[in-house]
This record gives sequence, C-alpha cells and structure tokens, in this order.
Amino acid sequence: MNKILKKVLYFPITKIVLGIGICLAVLIGIQDFISKPILQSLISSKPISDTIVNYFSVVVLLTSYYFLFKFYEKRKITELSRKNLILELFGGFLLGFSILSLVILILYALGYYQVISFSGFSYFLAPFSFLVIAALIEEIFFRAILYRILENWIGTYIALAIISVLFELPHIFNDNVTILSVLLGLLFGFAHGIMYTYTGRVWLPFAFHLGWNFAQPFYGSNLSGLEDIGAILKGKFEGPELITGSIYGIEDSILSISFLFILCTVFLYLSIKANKIKPFQSKKSLLE
Repeated sequence: MNKILKKVLYFPITKIVLGIGICLAVLIGIQDFISKPILQSLISSKPISDTIVNYFSVVVLLTSYYFLFKFYEKRKITELSRKNLILELFGGFLLGFSILSLVILILYALGYYQVISFSGFSYFLAPFSFLVIAALIEEIFFRAILYRILENWIGTYIALAIISVLFELPHIFNDNVTILSVLLGLLFGFAHGIMYTYTGRVWLPFAFHLGWNFAQPFYGSNLSGLEDIGAILKGKFEGPELITGSIYGIEDSILSISFLFILCTVFLYLSIKANKIKPFQSKKSLLE
C-alpha cells in the first residue's frame, strides 16, 4: 500500500496538481487574510498599500515554491538559483521591452503611431507591481511547475507543444481576442518554455514576460485585450490593424508576432546547440 501511495504521490500529474494547488492556496491565504488586511489598516493610500502587498506576494510565492519542492522532491531548487540572476533579470526585461519598442519605432516611422501626452509616474506603483506578481505567478505555475515536470517526464518538444496550448487557454477569455492574438499566445508560451529549457531557471522568462507586458502600457497600448490597465504615455495608433495591432494591443501586430517567432527560433537553436533538449521517455518510464 505504501509503495502504491508513493507512486501516486510522486506521479508527475500529482506533483503538478499539488504544486500549483498548494502554492496558490498559500499565496491567496496570506494575501487575503494577512498582508492585505494589515497593510490596508496601517496605510491609508490604497496605491501604496497595494504596491507593498503585491511585492510581499512575490516573496510569499517564491518562498512557498522553494520550500514545497525542496521538501517534496528532496533536491536542490536550481530553477531559483541566483546564478546569472542579475543578467537574466535585466537582460530578459530589456529584451521583452526592446522588441515591442522596435515595433513602436517602426509604427512611428510609418506614421501609424503618435505620442499624445505623458500620464505621469503613478503607474510605477500599484499597476507595475501588479504586472510583476502577475508575470511571476504565470512563470512559477506554467514554467517552474507545469513545464519543468512535463519536460522531465515526456521530453522538451512534447512539453513545449502542451505548455504553448495550456498557456494560451486562459488568455482566450480575455476581451477583444483575435486569431492573431491566439497565435501570439501560442508563440509566447513556446518562447518562455524554450527560454526555461536553455537557462534552467525562471528568471529569464519571467523578466522577458514583465518587460513585454510593461512595454504595452508604457506606449499607451491595451495589454492582452484589457483596456483598463492604465498607461504611461498616451499614444494614438492609426493604420492597418495587421501592422498596428487590433484593440487587443500592439502584441497583436504581425510585427510583434514575427519578432517573437524569430526569438523562439534563436532560443530553440541555442538549446539544441547546448544539448539542453530532453528526449521523449519510453512508455515504461511514462508510467513511473
């Protein structure tokens, strides 16, 4: 009985469900019943209290993941290693931000983008901290738990295909979804997965995700179909939707999608060259 129970407990699907469930429960529990009530009672400014709550939630999520899987899998948590931490955080953020900045530059050169006004620095409080915790939640759940376990179980290529679809599923229910935005979501999931494969850590895909998401409100674009996420620059997009992006945002532009595809190809090549691709396991090992 103990042998059967151990097999069930350490079966990959069980680890995924328990990992996401426990980390999510700890995050929501501490945020809703401890950090948020305490900070809102001590700080009258909601933007400031929300900012602190979001950054505290970052610490809670990373800590809960670290100790859960250190105990559960009895191993060193290399995916949260501090190796190349600064390089991957700053480099990833700059890469994500720069790709969409290049799209904006092209739109500006074509006369399809215009800056209307500057909205101020308030976005760098609660809205930016929300982008941070939202990106981290997705990377911990989709990359550190789901993709990591699937990749070790069924190999890199099948895991990439699965994670690309699963990553896009929640975004299908966003407002203003288009066919191009679905394609973008599939590529986005692939890009983050192959970045994780190449580095073996969550920092690069997390930072890229954050830089990509931050660039959109920075230039006054909607973010993944959401229209109420605020902006730093108020911009005017006027031109063919195929190039400027639909109401979904500039990430919906064929330019953004093309650059993202190139990025996927580059990291896939680097991963193959560095022998980071994990093979598909035998039928027997899939049951273990």
